[in-house]
Amino acid sequence: MERTMENIDFVVTWVDNNDSNWRKVKDYYAEQCGMNADMNSDARYRDWELMKYWFRAVEKHAPWVNKVYFITESHVPKWINLDCKKLVHVKHSDYINSKNLPTFNSNVIELNVHNLEELSEHFVSFNDDMFLNSNVLPSDFFVNGQPKDSGIFSPIVPYPNTIAPIVLNNLLIINKYFDSRTVLKKYYKKYFRLFYRKHLLKNICILPWKPILGFYDQHIPISFKKSIFKKVAVTESDTFLKTYNHRFRKEDEINHWLVRYWQLCTGQFTPRPTNFGAYYNLADDNREILKDIKNRSHKVICINDGALIADFKKTKEELIKVFEEKYPNKSMFEK
Repeated sequence: MERTMENIDFVVTWVDNNDSNWRKVKDYYAEQCGMNADMNSDARYRDWELMKYWFRAVEKHAPWVNKVYFITESHVPKWINLDCKKLVHVKHSDYINSKNLPTFNSNVIELNVHNLEELSEHFVSFNDDMFLNSNVLPSDFFVNGQPKDSGIFSPIVPYPNTIAPIVLNNLLIINKYFDSRTVLKKYYKKYFRLFYRKHLLKNICILPWKPILGFYDQHIPISFKKSIFKKVAVTESDTFLKTYNHRFRKEDEINHWLVRYWQLCTGQFTPRPTNFGAYYNLADDNREILKDIKNRSHKVICINDGALIADFKKTKEELIKVFEEKYPNKSMFEK
């Protein structure tokens, strides 16, 4: 019989790009550290003013959530209700070593979450562009103490100006401890599932290769076990520390997907259909995205801010309009 956990927390990170003091400090360290412009573009920081809808969606679609850990540099939106019993506002200085601050590196921010003492063993990690899109249950994220995920191998495709180098670094570590043949043999019931649909072919096609060539990354909220996060951080402490020392993203670091890969390779997950979520890149024509939001086609969606937007203001207004129509009422997280 399937059972879910009593406490499941959500963790979400956010930055206020309009904070002039934050921008001054960021610009100072960018000059001092020699920031990689491609991996730290303004698109990674700009605010779409959608965060209140993120919270409204949580209240509407996941009223069962235990706590929401809202991680910021220190600033918060003017509308946030810090007295909300379900909200835990976390500053970077609350859980990241002071010698690694200030940081403008999302990987540093996300790779330290296991240091949050009160964070539940079972938590779901969101970026601020990942939204609940329809009603979800605890069993959509955890079953029998195991994270829900899709166990699918998929070779890395090294597109320019992406995080492909970081993903490769994750795989260099994973291949030190695991190989695809052993993983597939040991956990074949989790990797060969018909509800993976076309992606099932990927697990079949990689059978001739023993090394792990990559994983299918859906770019949606990830379910984590805090204990596994800690284990990986201890096992690869030098690698984690190297990333912690980067104030901005660099090509020779790792990200929190490494912990997800570890969960997949150790069979510590319960299979989930691939149609649970969808990933979209914003452009000038966003009809497909707007349709998904209106029709609730997927339970979770990621709306990625990329370099394909010519008219930022127009696109922002379109998104705010559709979210306001869907979530017109204030949530408990707002004043």
